[in-house]
Amino acid sequence: MSRAADLARRLGEQAEAVCRHYLPNGRRLGRYWICGDVMGTPGRSLYVRLSGERAGKWADAAVASEHGDLLDLIAINRGLDFRAALDEARRFLSLPAPMIRRVEPPAPSGSSEAARRLFAASNPIRGTLAERYLQSRGIILPAEVSVLRFHPRCFHRGPQGREIWPALIAAVTDLDGAITGAHRTWLDPGGGKAPLDQPRRAMGHLAGNAVRLGVASDVLTAAEGIETALALKTVMPAMPVVAALSAAHLAALILPAGLRRLYVARDNDQAGRFALERLRARSRAGDIDIRALAPRTEDFNADLLTLGPDRLRAWLAEQLVPDDVQRFLVAGGWARCV
Repeated sequence: MSRAADLARRLGEQAEAVCRHYLPNGRRLGRYWICGDVMGTPGRSLYVRLSGERAGKWADAAVASEHGDLLDLIAINRGLDFRAALDEARRFLSLPAPMIRRVEPPAPSGSSEAARRLFAASNPIRGTLAERYLQSRGIILPAEVSVLRFHPRCFHRGPQGREIWPALIAAVTDLDGAITGAHRTWLDPGGGKAPLDQPRRAMGHLAGNAVRLGVASDVLTAAEGIETALALKTVMPAMPVVAALSAAHLAALILPAGLRRLYVARDNDQAGRFALERLRARSRAGDIDIRALAPRTEDFNADLLTLGPDRLRAWLAEQLVPDDVQRFLVAGGWARCV
């Protein structure tokens, strides 16, 4: 039996004591502990089995995907990752820890440290709901995709309180590759974005930093959103692309040393045009050739879905410098029709 399974079994043997400790606003009703949700709010949606073979198993009738054992409940209730939840369960059960290690205090909400912990607790994106979501947007993941991950149970706080949804997680990094923030896109398990008031949010230190897809040397493309950046990476795999996450952050993007040309893949609105002009104004001596990449529709992901990959490449070829057409389009296997 695994360590986690053994701890879950031991917690189940003391299910009522666990519930009284972690869900003190609930109450016993027959063979169940009844509460509002895993966070311990008053109510009747969550029920935990207190005895029998399924002691410790719980489910939330209000959220069909919410169920598990008491180890899962402790992790969600306390906002812990897997290892920290094991330690918390051992503490409750008065069991010795397998090794001595420092318990980190909770990271401040929305901080860079919280972003780093969220990213570390997420899974590789390949083969997950997040990859399937991006594929539905016409996006093919690049070969190097370590900045993108998937979290199956990511918290979202909105008008209805705290909810749990699967999420696409993207690391925001500085020029040295250090994680300074994270971007979350909450997903509906059935496909598409989750039906939330704000299905996308960023956290951490964002100004000047970006989600980086490829390493820039002399040429770089900067976009606003992650899906816009990934759409461009789909049709120009060799082009380094960054996503600044908003027009305002695009205008404030810190550019790498040695950059010779920057393509600004702005959205087709006033904010995108303003970001382009701000970047041009920052290039004081004109040492960086800053050029606009304008979409045919509202943004390049919409272009990818509307035009298809080949027509989008043709549209980009009209806007790239000829040397860059050869380098990033023709060398990638696309040939311009003449």
